[in-house]
Amino acid sequence: MSRVQLALRVPDPAASVAFYTKLFGTEPAELRDGYANFALAEPPLKLVLVEGAENEDSRLDHLCVEIDTTEAVHAATARLGEADLPTAEENDTTCCYALQDEVWVHGPGREPREVYVVDADADTLPKQQGSTCCAGPAPTTDSEAGEPVAAGGCR
Repeated sequence: MSRVQLALRVPDPAASVAFYTKLFGTEPAELRDGYANFALAEPPLKLVLVEGAENEDSRLDHLCVEIDTTEAVHAATARLGEADLPTAEENDTTCCYALQDEVWVHGPGREPREVYVVDADADTLPKQQGSTCCAGPAPTTDSEAGEPVAAGGCR
């Protein structure tokens, strides 16, 4: 099943988990220190909550599409490349307590978008050293300006 993933940076994970538990009428599918996710069948949504700074409002971290197979990630990568969108692939990368294969693309406002598959659970939140977490790697160039695009990153 494919579903949209919405990742939010929240200043108080416990309060956010309590709120979304009430809003959705279900407990998180996964709950760890500074991290939670709600995997809803209807509507097909994965809401990820990642701890942010205490003094900041909740904010969108990134928007993703979770898909079923690595082959589907490769197909998305090919389709995005054919559309002349710069992409960055990461395979067998650990982020948000999961081992994933993923492709990243940035929108015209430099907003990160990810297409990914979860291959297995992992014991850590951040990606491996040298890789950004949550906002994804920057594609090599901005499709309109031809300039490097800055990547976001985890704390």
